[in-house]
Amino acid sequence: MVERYVMSIDQGTNSTRCILFDHHGRLASVAQREHQQHFPRPGWVEHDAVEIWRNLRRIVPEMLSGAGVGAEDIATIGLANQRETTVLWDRSTGAPLGRAIVWQDTRTEPLVTALRSDPGDEFFLERCGLPPSTYFSALRLRWLFDQVDGLRRRAEDGEVLCGTMESWLIWNMTGGPDGGLHITDATNASRTMLMNIRTLTWDDELLEFFGVPRPMLPEIRSSAEHYGTARSLLPGVRITAALGDQQAALFGQTCFSPGEAKCTYGTGSFLLLNTGGDLVRSRHGLLTTVAYKIGKQPPVYALEGSIAVTGSLVQWFRDRLGLIGSAPEIETLARTVEDNGGCYIVPAFSGLFAPHWRSDARGVMVGLTSYITKGHLARAVLEATGWQTREVVDAMNADSSVALKQLKVDGGMTADNLLMQFVADVLDVPVVRPMVAETVSLGAAYAAGLAAGYWPDLEVLRRNWHRAAQWLPDMDPGRREAEYDNWKRAVERSLGWVKPPRPP
Repeated sequence: MVERYVMSIDQGTNSTRCILFDHHGRLASVAQREHQQHFPRPGWVEHDAVEIWRNLRRIVPEMLSGAGVGAEDIATIGLANQRETTVLWDRSTGAPLGRAIVWQDTRTEPLVTALRSDPGDEFFLERCGLPPSTYFSALRLRWLFDQVDGLRRRAEDGEVLCGTMESWLIWNMTGGPDGGLHITDATNASRTMLMNIRTLTWDDELLEFFGVPRPMLPEIRSSAEHYGTARSLLPGVRITAALGDQQAALFGQTCFSPGEAKCTYGTGSFLLLNTGGDLVRSRHGLLTTVAYKIGKQPPVYALEGSIAVTGSLVQWFRDRLGLIGSAPEIETLARTVEDNGGCYIVPAFSGLFAPHWRSDARGVMVGLTSYITKGHLARAVLEATGWQTREVVDAMNADSSVALKQLKVDGGMTADNLLMQFVADVLDVPVVRPMVAETVSLGAAYAAGLAAGYWPDLEVLRRNWHRAAQWLPDMDPGRREAEYDNWKRAVERSLGWVKPPRPP
């Protein structure tokens, strides 16, 4: 039997999906299941790792049935995952030690404030390329050690394992308590604040600083290489790739050359610029991250602008305010008005990420008058994503020697034509979307297929990329800059809302 497909597992913030891709990078079958979001306290966001594993076990048979194939038709498996979300589990039983703490969670804010003053951002930027932020995994581990009696001792003794979601899933797929592989890849490890960005190994100074015992950490591997063989879900099928979801999207968009950039519009939005082998230190609030590492080849790096809240603002508008019944309705509602009516929404629900890195910020709605309707609010919701993209692109242009000429986009929000036109307008560059919008899943499949010999090289993958839609800028430059100035004034009003606790 000829192996016909590569399988991709995309474990995202809101759902887990499995997709089969063929040699042309075309989608053959998909199955998806959402998991519950837990908000036990203000600023806290958690997931049930067991629920996510259970969902994966349910959707794999659905996906195979949809294509009418069996395990023998699958050449290899690649994984992409929500990054930074941290899960701890018992090595001997496989049971998680509480819920996973999600990348959006802000409970470590007091620790971030302390670290930014001592030892300061530079200590961390020099070693891992990341500033202290509630975004990253190491601070959650430090918080858990402070909160849970005996946890550090159990971790030192090797009884407790930790990882991001791909580590949890690979461990379960390859045997769990019965010899499961405890691994991660360089892209996910680069988001922990524990990996040395140059050597791609766990950094002794950072481990000591955060008090993280080495025995609990997964082994760091390349993004694309033979990891092992599945023993459950698809017994006997190879697992050959893992990437953080945003790096997977960069790969799926075939941004293999320095200067190429993509933005994924999902729960949050993430703009990555390939910088090749150059480790570029941002001076304008971007992150230095590993883009991918293929086998034994040198790592490829990227600059990243991470925006915490974009698609989740639409969800909030739908679920918390009840102003729309489904996410696509926001475009219809926004089109009932000509503009935002002077209203701006800064969705700093988890503070502001790039390029501000202000965890003391909180969401604001400004410019309200009695003229404002829910149509204006809907437009302000969409425009918030456009303006946040503009802030990140301005930072990238300032850091990079070459100004952005085109932005490749993907993710669920790219179905919103009004939003995509607005992004093109405020960036003043063409915005293009590929035929396959699920580029996170496609990137994981591409990396896995390369490692397994299903595809021979990067050029074949480039030829699979086809444009489905393009939006060209069409906004008066004077209006663009006046609106952008209003946006920046709105952002200023979101800052400093969370005040530091008074000393005892």
